[in-house]
Amino acid sequence: MSAPPFVTAPPLSGVPHGFFGREGGVSLPPFDSLNTGLGSDDGAEKVRENRRRAADALIEGAPLVGLYQVHSPDVVIVTEPWDEDGRPKADALVTKTPGILLGILTADCAPVLLADREAGVVAAAHAGWRGAIGGVTDKTIGAMLKLGADPRRIHAAVGPCIAQKNFEVGEDMLAPFIEEDPANARFFREGARGKAHFDLESYVAARLAGAGIGTVWLAGEDTYGQPERYYSYRRATHEEAPDNGRQISLIGIAPEAR
Repeated sequence: MSAPPFVTAPPLSGVPHGFFGREGGVSLPPFDSLNTGLGSDDGAEKVRENRRRAADALIEGAPLVGLYQVHSPDVVIVTEPWDEDGRPKADALVTKTPGILLGILTADCAPVLLADREAGVVAAAHAGWRGAIGGVTDKTIGAMLKLGADPRRIHAAVGPCIAQKNFEVGEDMLAPFIEEDPANARFFREGARGKAHFDLESYVAARLAGAGIGTVWLAGEDTYGQPERYYSYRRATHEEAPDNGRQISLIGIAPEAR
């Protein structure tokens, strides 16, 4: 059995990590094939097998720790694994415990993986627009600092997410960003239908840079526009699909790093 394909970020080289897509799993249509979303109508055993395949591609046999994601800025520091039924409601994970993989699910939102190799601290964050403006990346970095990380040493990678050209938004979303900072207008542009389009990837990158992160890498992969490679909640909505899968992004510390 070959490992499912995944994207890696050069600045995180040497740290077990990967942004997985929808390829290389066991789920049948319409979830084909690496659906890792426990909340979908896909069979639970298939989802668990897909999650295991992704985890084993990075650290074989490592426990995978995830969350019940709620589009919040909340962060959990992980010291030991928990059962999937005991997942806390939050949107970011931080650890300095070797041998654990942190997992974030997305289907258009931005997955963010971070690492300070010297301090031995890694993190994973789920940044939808609500979590992003709410400060999920800022709070993730703050939790990393509590474990000994230094923002000047932290490298961050923003994985596949919906591209601006496909992210049409209403005035109700535009308003809080402009209220936060009028300079945020640069992350919006008018689309073909005269409505604003939001650049989630660039906004998340700007928040990371503004928090003092010196290296921010962008995958530049559009989840909406690549149906063969990625799940997309918005695309599924436009296609009136009854359900949609989720891709997973993982990061951890190799056991030998003790």
